[in-house]
Amino acid sequence: MTLQDIISDIHALTEDVEVYERKYGVLSETFYEAYLNGEEPADDAWVLDWGDWAGAYKILLRRQAQYRTAIQSLRGL
Repeated sequence: MTLQDIISDIHALTEDVEVYERKYGVLSETFYEAYLNGEEPADDAWVLDWGDWAGAYKILLRRQAQYRTAIQSLRGL
């Protein structure tokens, strides 16, 4: 995966998680912590959104880590 691919993924995933943040009124970091702690959605209709949101956020975190690693490598660190 190239640096440009990673950056493109970061932008696309950021847009995806922002949709959920606006819909549910909470930032992804807060949501994801609750999700990992096993909190259930208040409404059963939200279950699919929560699964998709958690997946997108997890990949976003992974891509951000890949970006940092790639930049460090380019800097020779």
